Amino acid sequence: MASLTLHGVRKEYGQVVALDSLDLDVRDGEFFVLLGPSGAGKTTTLKCVAGLEGLSAGRVEIGGRDVTDAEPNSRHVAMAFENYALYPQYTVYDNIAFPLRSPRYRVSAQEATSRIDRVTTTLGINQLLERAPRELSGGQRQRVALARVLVRPADVLLLDEPLSHLDAKLRAAMRTELKSLGDLQHTTSLYVTHDYLEALALGDRIAVLREGKLVQVGTREEMWHQPVDLFVAQAFGQPRINLVLGEIVRTDRGQAFRDQDGAFVIPLGDVDVPAQRSVWLGLRPRDLVLGESTGMHPLQGRVYVVESLGRQLEVTVDVGAQRISLVVPRTEIEPDTMVTFSVPPHRLLLFDAASERRLEMAPAVGHQAGASHV
Repeated sequence: MASLTLHGVRKEYGQVVALDSLDLDVRDGEFFVLLGPSGAGKTTTLKCVAGLEGLSAGRVEIGGRDVTDAEPNSRHVAMAFENYALYPQYTVYDNIAFPLRSPRYRVSAQEATSRIDRVTTTLGINQLLERAPRELSGGQRQRVALARVLVRPADVLLLDEPLSHLDAKLRAAMRTELKSLGDLQHTTSLYVTHDYLEALALGDRIAVLREGKLVQVGTREEMWHQPVDLFVAQAFGQPRINLVLGEIVRTDRGQAFRDQDGAFVIPLGDVDVPAQRSVWLGLRPRDLVLGESTGMHPLQGRVYVVESLGRQLEVTVDVGAQRISLVVPRTEIEPDTMVTFSVPPHRLLLFDAASERRLEMAPAVGHQAGASHV
């Protein structure tokens, strides 16, 4: 294992800045996830760590050793690309064992067998070892390519969307297995994805990238409950976070949020935000509660649509001019009926309308803060 540190890494392609002064500190043995949309700089970051791309500025350190100018084969990293490539003339077993036969990574036959058995069993391909790549499905070929990387001794494992070609059911099952395999091998891992569910399931910590810049680094709880801005808040959660534009107003009970039409009003208690300031109010659908609940602020609206999510329902409610989504346990509820739902005061998020940065809030009056979980 080894720590991984990026100091002010910048990567330019002509006039295009792919990475802009990126600072990252991945701890020894950590499973660290890079999350962001296409073009955010995720894959470029991996290539810079691996030495496949030179830096325009900055430094890369692995285990405290400056490897900025080191050759890729001297960095002790292993990288799995999204687009896999297998040797067509070899069996699955020989494809996976290939790096272990290199003079650089040569291990004993017993250790090689143990590594290959552990990884292929975890990835569900141990029954395919005698097949040729042409006999495999796309998802199976991707798992073979991933296994070839995972069996290598490496200080840092670089994973570029390795589950992207798997079907949804297998991808969900593989998340847990991949994380446990990384823990078992005691390897520092840097994992790239655009899927927030993968990020939440795998990451000890998560870094969100946007247009080559680091937006936020934190745990899954921090990303969910304390996003630094609207971009991060919208990156996590399905259905997406409800956002209502309005302003802070003063009332006889303290400050409150009021939407532009005045029909959507929520008391905030003591908030260090000037009155008349334009803000976005964020409400996560899974935080809202159908019906009235003690210590929460009730709102009424008309049901617009009800959609099944298996054991839960997504209920869309019109409150004045606002359309709000709730995720609630299955119950008897019909469109075009009036319902009451409650807003937990400790789950409110406020964002400045101009900068889109999250505003710090004091607990609402009467709320006793408790433990929170995503």
